[in-house]
Amino acid sequence: MTEPIPHAPAVCIIIVSYNFEPWINHCLPSARASTLPATIVVVDNASGDATCRIIRDDYPDVLLMETGENLGFGRANNIGIDYAMAEEFDYVFLLNQDAWIEPDTLRNLVMAAEENREYGILSPVHLNGRGDDTDFGFSEYTGIQNREEAQQLPAEVTEYAFINAAMWLIPLAVLRDVGSFAPLFTHYGEDRNLVLRIQKRGYRLGLVKSAYGYHDREARPVSREQYFYAEFVYFLTEAVNPFYRWPKAIAYSLLAAVKKALKAFFSGRAADGKAYLGVALRLIGKSASICRTRRDTSV
Repeated sequence: MTEPIPHAPAVCIIIVSYNFEPWINHCLPSARASTLPATIVVVDNASGDATCRIIRDDYPDVLLMETGENLGFGRANNIGIDYAMAEEFDYVFLLNQDAWIEPDTLRNLVMAAEENREYGILSPVHLNGRGDDTDFGFSEYTGIQNREEAQQLPAEVTEYAFINAAMWLIPLAVLRDVGSFAPLFTHYGEDRNLVLRIQKRGYRLGLVKSAYGYHDREARPVSREQYFYAEFVYFLTEAVNPFYRWPKAIAYSLLAAVKKALKAFFSGRAADGKAYLGVALRLIGKSASICRTRRDTSV
């Protein structure tokens, strides 16, 4: 029998969707089946498939918010977070559209959060879609390869420097203190930036070994375009890193990109040199937004 949580907190599950149809009947039923009841909110980024119709017809208990445009991950999540704040929920649980959870996952996360108030973000163990190993990104960040290794962790909550935002439980009090996702980031980078801001404020990020979710994606070869976009996003996160003052932020972002460009040119890799110069120019083009983000998200 599942042990009840005394004075069970109110939890809002937020799912940002974009062409959600392939995963919708894994993700939403898992949220519905949670042994800790929660309000489910889907913020749809102008899906071109039947996502919204399926939710309206088959999941009438789910609150559907249609943005009318693709706002990206962070800005769309902020819409759900604003709703959760206005309705005075205690926690938000950010759940990727290509992920789903076990029935006791949310309950175990909330119990851990109630007993470990120093944590600003708690994550379940991220298994892959088959459940036979951990998700490749989660494994890279934590070193945990499978469910058995997670169960061998010595404590219920283990601190890590970073775990990607496929499944995050966050107390609303933390977001009121630190702020939501920075709109500077369209896709990728927003989760790392929020983690850094939360850690700068003195909170920790942890993994709950009794909580499990499934992230249904596969590692694929990275194209050249994707690689340099990832480089741009990395330098962008460095430009607004809350632990850096301006000189260090510039050195670790713009100057670092220029340094990589020069190194590539001197090594005879002209195409890479031009690509890194393009990254540097993109950073310069974001100067006003970077300044605004550093000001608005300073903690």
